Amino acid sequence: MFSTLRNAWKIPDLRNRILYTFAMIAIFRLGSAVPVPGIDSAKLASAFANSEDGLLGLFNLMSGGNFKTFTIFALGISPYITASIVLNLLQIAFPALEALAKEGEEGRKKIARYTRYLTVVLALIQGIGFSVGYFQSFFLKPGAWSTFIAVLTLTAGTAFLMYLGEKITENGIGNGISLFIFAGIVASLPSATLNMYANLRIGQMNIIQAIIFLIFAIVIIMGIIFIQQGQRKIPVQYAKRVVGRKMYGGQSTHIPLKVNQAGVIPVIFAISILMFPATIAAFIPQSGFAIFIGKWLAQTSVLYNVLYVLLIIFFTFFYTNITFNPVEVADRLKTNGGFIPGIRPGRPTSEYLSKSLNKIAIVGAIFLAAIAILPNFLGAVTSTQFSFGGTSLLIVVSVALETMKQVEAQMLMRHYEGFLN
Repeated sequence: MFSTLRNAWKIPDLRNRILYTFAMIAIFRLGSAVPVPGIDSAKLASAFANSEDGLLGLFNLMSGGNFKTFTIFALGISPYITASIVLNLLQIAFPALEALAKEGEEGRKKIARYTRYLTVVLALIQGIGFSVGYFQSFFLKPGAWSTFIAVLTLTAGTAFLMYLGEKITENGIGNGISLFIFAGIVASLPSATLNMYANLRIGQMNIIQAIIFLIFAIVIIMGIIFIQQGQRKIPVQYAKRVVGRKMYGGQSTHIPLKVNQAGVIPVIFAISILMFPATIAAFIPQSGFAIFIGKWLAQTSVLYNVLYVLLIIFFTFFYTNITFNPVEVADRLKTNGGFIPGIRPGRPTSEYLSKSLNKIAIVGAIFLAAIAILPNFLGAVTSTQFSFGGTSLLIVVSVALETMKQVEAQMLMRHYEGFLN
């Protein structure tokens, strides 16, 4: 990894992309230190000093730690993720949107614009819910004006983060939205380490529990890398054909089917869905519904973990089938004279690819679900709260791997350009 970064730094254009990405992340971290106007930061810190689980933990993870301190980026990019989920689901329900998605670059631009509009609407709704509900008692001067300023600030913060994320994806390295979550989790690592050390000193955690946590972290990281890099290679043979006086084809290649084709997206989507009832509950914080949500959607509850697993499995299959279409791949193979040995071109090829994809998607889905709920299981067994759990490790390692792959792809492309020029 370090050698790849060192070599990438030597390429001017790639170096500029890396610096641009770091600059955008630095802006994100600077904004994370700016509280919403009119909030009593000391009172807020005292109230949420030991609240790391349940709903607060979910929102805090997705906002990069900004929710607990109620900064201008407290909503994070969760409204954008929710909007993306809604637009993807609507493409299945409405043929017009599906046709728009298949129109190429122009169609994708229109869907991206619809996603932005929906993001602002969702951010506005969430901002009203949290400002009126959870955080109303933490304003220095509670009232309509303070609420209006807070809602305006939170909505603008989410819109700005969405803009920064798109700019990173366009002009930088990696996926901007994922990198913001990554940066927020990594920024919390030093404080989590210090808290663990402090708990060891005062006796709240013993050395055995600390060793279990370290072993768990190492095993999880190794498992994530192993699964993320794992793939099944479907062999493809191209038939020889004569065009004019030249002969084309005849070579062998393969179609790589990744074990975890969806990456970390199913986990992020699942968390976003689980956060939705809490957003509704924020409007009515003292109601029976809010109490029910706070009790049954805590990270240690059985209902939360069951829903979490089911949502991860669903979104794994959903996103995998969006990113890899067996019918289109089979059609391209048939058009170019390619075939899978022992499988007839056309529909039999698409069915074979679909079955193969679903089989390895099951492994990927089970892996993601196991990683996500393992910290909750270990916490129940050892009576220890893991502030840097499996979901955090999964996001950090997955985003780091994907970003490094993009760096390597950019380097390879520039090497080819230099050779051709």
